[in-house]
Amino acid sequence: MRFGIYVAILGDLADPRKTVQLARTAEAAGWEALFVWDHLAFAWGTPSADAWVTLSAAATVTERLLLGPAVTPLPRRRPAIVAQTVATLDLLSSGRVVFTAGLGGMAAEYAAFGEDVSAKTRAARLDEGLSILDRLWRGGPVTHAGKHYTVDGVTLAPLPVTRPRVPIWIGGYAPAALRRAAAWDGWVGGGDDEQGRMTTTPEKLHDIVREIGRHRPTMAGYEIALSGVSTPADGALVSAYADAGLTWWLEHLHGFRGDFDALLDRVAAGPPR
Repeated sequence: MRFGIYVAILGDLADPRKTVQLARTAEAAGWEALFVWDHLAFAWGTPSADAWVTLSAAATVTERLLLGPAVTPLPRRRPAIVAQTVATLDLLSSGRVVFTAGLGGMAAEYAAFGEDVSAKTRAARLDEGLSILDRLWRGGPVTHAGKHYTVDGVTLAPLPVTRPRVPIWIGGYAPAALRRAAAWDGWVGGGDDEQGRMTTTPEKLHDIVREIGRHRPTMAGYEIALSGVSTPADGALVSAYADAGLTWWLEHLHGFRGDFDALLDRVAAGPPR
């Protein structure tokens, strides 16, 4: 089991300097990753920071933390720009990036800018976009002529430090999302609600891991990540999730949980070992 922090960079936490402080504190306290929300929450009236700028700032003040979004709604982003952004961050951080992707759960972030909100379209754009990212990050010329995207003999440079490419984790609980996750390197889910109650039980997680495993030849090396709320003394709670197949516990930090000082204190106290 490994431990990271998962910051909702909305509201008061939309100030990226606060996430930088949390990242620095997390690394000193023994956490191993920083994940951040990736939303255009201002589209529905809530301040929000850019995930990639925030992660880049955190990369410059840390040496060991794994860095990533959770999750990027790839259908509302251009794959070519995402490929370049992630490769640049991977180089900046000396190979500490994980890319996570999903359909995007907030339809307003599409509709407010005139984009197609249908799940079918978003799913098609997601799968096509992931294929493009995979090929660009592996190196060599990429040619693609799909329904939503075109790539005409392009080679990405510089490539990510991580080889053969940056790991890809998929978010979502729907059967289609779990099948999609099985084709990549990991799965990530939101396991708690605004009140800090765990909504994904160890039993439910076990079923998710089993379903993903049905679509893979092996689960060896596969990552299962879940957000949650804990105290440093909650080792038994986390152990139950580890027994169900969890490999990453992501401590969820958001404004409903307390003010910034309270969140900083929780991070400083360390993982629930």
